[in-house]
Order: sequence, then structure tokens, then C-alpha cells
Amino acid sequence: MEGIEPGRADAGSAAAPVPREGGRQVIPRPPTARAGSVAPWAAFAPGRRRALTTDRVRGALSSGREIPATGRRLPPDGFPILQSPAAVLVPLFDEGGEARVILTRRAAHLRAHRGEVSFPGGRMDEGETPEAGALREAAEEIGLDPGPVETVGRLTPVTTFASGSTITPVVGLLPRRPGLVASPHEVEHVFDVALAELADPSIFREEWWAVPGRGPGVVPGSSPDDAMVPFPVWFFELPDDTVWGATARMLVDLLRLVLEV
Repeated sequence: MEGIEPGRADAGSAAAPVPREGGRQVIPRPPTARAGSVAPWAAFAPGRRRALTTDRVRGALSSGREIPATGRRLPPDGFPILQSPAAVLVPLFDEGGEARVILTRRAAHLRAHRGEVSFPGGRMDEGETPEAGALREAAEEIGLDPGPVETVGRLTPVTTFASGSTITPVVGLLPRRPGLVASPHEVEHVFDVALAELADPSIFREEWWAVPGRGPGVVPGSSPDDAMVPFPVWFFELPDDTVWGATARMLVDLLRLVLEV
């Protein structure tokens, strides 16, 4: 399985004044975008942001604790529910005392989200559960054997506008680093990153966007002249890629659950 080289961004404010972008993707940042706040876990001591193992993930998901819907995070109904139910797998395994999460970079020839970092997944078949759909898609996209995967819970469903999908993230734990083979039809690159690295405040960035016809409470297909409602967009600046959009929202959800913030 391919992996990223260990590395950290320079220490400093997590709300970078000048946006950085990794990888080959194009981020459709509106001209009105403005910097937001630091990471929700920025004030934590470094020790609290380490040893984020799969056992801690399992415990957080089984605790029943909910993340409060504040201005820093869209509530589950922050965007209108669209069509095309989809599911993604959030695969995690332990290595060196830290949980690592598997991510993919989507192929450049795809119609939607080309070149973006995402979890393996896609649209669900009729009658399929999110767990079954996420495991099936992960097997198709990255050759992940579903047998050893322990599904331990779901994160908050996320809606997207580019593909018109409502996505259910399913968290799956693996007993060890898996052997993976990316499908060239859908995936350009497979890599993994430690949750502890994602919890480094220096690689997190929040922006507030306002886009005509998009935002909390805006009805799809409404007039572009409707008032633009600002909403937060989150980014994780990795050495070779930027994680943003729906995938970053899922990671923020996961980190807030595990870190209890």
C-alpha cells in the first residue's frame, strides 16, 4: 500500500491568511472567502492529541456522545437533503501506537470531484445498507478485503452539491495495515495518514464561504439572487495533498468525537 511521507506543516496559526493547496485539484474558492477560526482542538496540549488509537475511536463511537451543532460545525440538516444516497468507508488501522486513516486521490478523468482526496465509496444500490455499500465500494476501488473490517459506527451524513449526493460515512477498523490495489478507473493514489497528524492545529484551516444558491437552509434550484448564507469550509494541508469539502467535514466530525471537543 502506498503511503505519505511523515511530516508536519510549520507551527503557527491554524487559520492561514494565504490559502495553500496540495495535489492537482482545483478548489472553487469564491472571491468572498474569508479566513475562519483555529482548529477546535488547537488549545489542547500535544499529549492529548496523540495516541489516538482505534480503541479510542471505537470507544468514542460507542459512547453515544453527540457533537453540539454550533457555528463551527453544520448540524446534520445544515444543508438540504439531496438525492442519490451514497456511503463511504472511513478505514482505520493501528501502527506505531497511532490510528491511521486510509484516503484516496480520485482519478483525474472522473466527471465529479476529479483529483480530490476522498474516502473509498460511492452510490448505494437499492436496498443496500450504508455498511454494505461502503464495503462493496472499498473492495472495488482499492481492493480492500471486507472480511477483516469491523464496522463500528457511522458519522454524521454529509451532503454535496457537485454530485448531488447524501453521503453516510461508515467507520471501519482493520486489524493491521492492509494490502491494497487501486482501481485505475477510479483512484489515482492510495495513502494513509495518522489521526494524530490530522490533529496538528498547524495543518488545519477554516474558511467561510458564501455562494449563490448554496448554504444552510437554501433550497436547491432557488434563484441565484437569494441571500447568500455563509458556511464554514475546512481544510487539512498535508505535504502532498489538501483534504477539503465533504471529506474534511467527516474528518472534523471524527476528530471532535475522539478528542471530545
